[in-house]
Amino acid sequence: MRLRAISPPRCRRCGAPTAWPVERCRECAGRRLAFATARAATVYDGPARALVRAWKERGLRRVATLAAELVVDRVAPTAADVITYIPPDAVRQLRRGAHPAELLARELARRWGIATVPLLGRTSAGGRQTGLHYAERSRNVRGAFEPLTGSVPKRVLLVDDVYTTGSTASAAATALRAGGAARIDVVTFARAVR
Repeated sequence: MRLRAISPPRCRRCGAPTAWPVERCRECAGRRLAFATARAATVYDGPARALVRAWKERGLRRVATLAAELVVDRVAPTAADVITYIPPDAVRQLRRGAHPAELLARELARRWGIATVPLLGRTSAGGRQTGLHYAERSRNVRGAFEPLTGSVPKRVLLVDDVYTTGSTASAAATALRAGGAARIDVVTFARAVR
């Protein structure tokens, strides 16, 4: 099986594949999202799911290079002052060692010529997002992030490994906005498609 690309047409806001180009799709319409756009390179299914699991749970650092190559091939870079990433949960970080979002952010920064800066910290561990529905995911990460510095650059590219519902990205973007960011765009390796 091959990794399935996410290609147009798609929702202009959240990047979900659609039948035709739309400003907001059924996934993001009516939701308050703190980021301007979200884009992903591949559909989060069979082979992508297995790859991400190996990347997260078995610490396969080389996956970051492959993921970055696919993102660069499939996602147009946005204008950004810095690239940052969703910070890891401390307990899971100890178990995993490597942090996929940070590794991907560093690889993308190198390829796109943008500095990587850790701008976010966690205020709480929060529970696992796996298996939770939209509303539960949103509640689970509400207030989970804070800016590390008092002055966040105006345009930020926020990186994570997987976009499922957008709740984590939106919570992180809310913290970046509180720190001074005016525009946050999200890029992930994979995206859940319904």
